[in-house]
Amino acid sequence: MTPLATTATSSPAKLQRTLGLWHIIIIGLAYIQPMTVLDTFGMVSEASVQHVPTSYIIALIAVLLTSLSYGAMIRRYPSSGSAYTYAQKSIHPNVGFMVGWSSWLDYLLSPLVNIILAVIYLEALFPNINAWVWVIGLTAFMTGINILGSKIVAYFNSWIVLVQLIVIGVFTWLIYSKLSVGINADGTINPEGYQLWSLAPFWTEIASMGALITGATILCFSFTGFDSLSSLAEETKDVSKTLPKAIFLTALIAGIVFIISTYFMQIYFPKTPDTYFPDIDGTQPDILLLVGGSAFQAGVLGFAIVTVMASGISAHAGVSRLMYVMGRDGVINKKIFGHISPRFFTPTYNILIAGAVALTAGFTDLDTIVHLISFGALTAFSFVNLSVIARYVIRDKQYNTPKDILMYLIIPALGFISVVAMWISADLIAIQMGLGWAAIGLVYLIYLTRGFKQLPPQYKHDEKHMN
Repeated sequence: MTPLATTATSSPAKLQRTLGLWHIIIIGLAYIQPMTVLDTFGMVSEASVQHVPTSYIIALIAVLLTSLSYGAMIRRYPSSGSAYTYAQKSIHPNVGFMVGWSSWLDYLLSPLVNIILAVIYLEALFPNINAWVWVIGLTAFMTGINILGSKIVAYFNSWIVLVQLIVIGVFTWLIYSKLSVGINADGTINPEGYQLWSLAPFWTEIASMGALITGATILCFSFTGFDSLSSLAEETKDVSKTLPKAIFLTALIAGIVFIISTYFMQIYFPKTPDTYFPDIDGTQPDILLLVGGSAFQAGVLGFAIVTVMASGISAHAGVSRLMYVMGRDGVINKKIFGHISPRFFTPTYNILIAGAVALTAGFTDLDTIVHLISFGALTAFSFVNLSVIARYVIRDKQYNTPKDILMYLIIPALGFISVVAMWISADLIAIQMGLGWAAIGLVYLIYLTRGFKQLPPQYKHDEKHMN
């Protein structure tokens, strides 16, 4: 195997296996950022016609089914390439390239969301400071932490995730205490409206599956952290056991937190979101003010700035690993994208590139980025489920026991169907922009394969490297 980078003694530099189960769960929860439930509430309430918790349930079902497919593929291909590697090895190298290219869009844009959210919070606290000060400073901080290594990322994020969960618990208790005495954001709870301890936040006569699935499609953005954990495969101890479990638990923990908190939020804000929020694309500052008052808002927003940085750091780590694997394969420039720092054992060039892209947060808006990320996430989810069927059922013909049929055919098929349902309800503009990005990738693939006359290059894993 050709060394990817060398020290003065010519020994190869590669990613180091330092992460355990809770390291990865913490990185995943930090990436997902539980407090994002406050930012997306307005968008999803509008899309789901005021039934946010049900949209979360639909999204969680699709995500948990898909997480089992990720687990099956990680056990077979413990590579940092994630969906790109799975489709490449199980379906076809050309398909793998296109999946990787589309996932790149998801991963590359995720750090932008965190920069945009942090700027929203900081502008609410310091309205007279130019936004570019925050964009540049936060991007530099996020990039620097990632260069130091993934275990540093896990340590940095661990206490932040704990405090986030505490904040959500306190916030939910504040809402519950008001609802329990008959008060919501409108004043006195309307006897004909949403009531505490009822099924109304989940389903009423105005609900429709189309609207609920549309809301769930937006919420793919909320769960993107769980799939990015597969990009840490080459930095995980006992990867085939640890990583599948971590991915499933990360999604499950986040989903439970989201569903419980939005149940009470939906009762407290029963009407259309524009009734309460001047900007439904970034509702956290207004929600905190309406529920807890100005002091509570200032305190939580101050901490929220730190939480979005934790999420951004995890997202930054994920995209840098995907670019590393594609560079190592040679489908994009190997010298740049396949480089590992012999000092830090991290893909430093990729981290710097992702940081440069994050600077464009000063020109973009949250709604557009969220929908584009959902496009990339849905593409990855779809092909991970298909890769399980292609690898285990079609290629390996592993369908001789009920367990095999359940794990390698039924579960990935249900996962794929649930993702397709969200594709149908996806934002049209986001689909058009995503397909435009895919078209650029297709043109490059045609060039790379000399008009499909040869396969795109692939990295040759040996058994020691893979396990």
